[in-house]
Amino acid sequence: MDSTVDNTSAVPTLVDSSLEVDNRVAVLTLRRNDVRNALTGTALIDDIVRTVQWVNNEAAVSVLIITGDGAAFSSGGNIKEMQAQSGSFAGSPVAIQDHYRRGIQQIPLALAKAEVPVIAAVNGPAMGAGFDLACMCDIRIASTRAKVGETFINLGITPGDGGAWFMQRLLGYQRAAEMTFTGRILEADEALRIGLFLEVVTPEALMPRARELAGQMAAKPPLTLRLTKRMMKLAQRSDLPDFLDLCACFQTMAHHTTDHLEAVNAFLGKREPFYMGK
Repeated sequence: MDSTVDNTSAVPTLVDSSLEVDNRVAVLTLRRNDVRNALTGTALIDDIVRTVQWVNNEAAVSVLIITGDGAAFSSGGNIKEMQAQSGSFAGSPVAIQDHYRRGIQQIPLALAKAEVPVIAAVNGPAMGAGFDLACMCDIRIASTRAKVGETFINLGITPGDGGAWFMQRLLGYQRAAEMTFTGRILEADEALRIGLFLEVVTPEALMPRARELAGQMAAKPPLTLRLTKRMMKLAQRSDLPDFLDLCACFQTMAHHTTDHLEAVNAFLGKREPFYMGK
């Protein structure tokens, strides 16, 4: 499907999604409502990976929003393909594991390397790998129509996309274990209560609120925002002494940006800053 952007270059070719960019915020919309935005059996995996890679290299983008078109955010794996043992679920055990490695597992690898904040605007049900996709984002804002579930066990399979890794870090082991071992589905209000969602809003308010939050981030110095995103992710896998060394290096780079001086001058001058991304 077509991708439309503003003041950017080298737009990725997307098949089952659309991409818009406005005021430094990119919005990727999954557009396979006919299969409830299933990630397998569609081109959505490639669309997501290409978009994240493009955003990383596009200086005119500061924030990425991922949402779904239609009734669902994403139903995850295509269950009809599982039944038919076709597509990603066809072949020998070696072939299937290779499909996972070269297919859906590319999404967590890409999002783990995203250099800008990523917001999931969860418009409807997010199940299995679709739920894991939301968990891979930095922030989740949901519609009251959203439901979530780590539902793999209900189909006799395990989270093959790395969901067990992300959920433990997001919710803690005990809550992640309960959801994963039972496969139960949570309504939006419970997901908000346990911290899966930052906010829950009406369906009509979802994208305006996601864009508002993204706009607050995109209004910050672009280079510093990317450095801060990298710092936040590195903190998850670094020992404190090593992390502090990285903080000193990143901070030194920030001090030498033009936008840092602009921010200081604007603060002292009691005016709005104008950032150049330099």
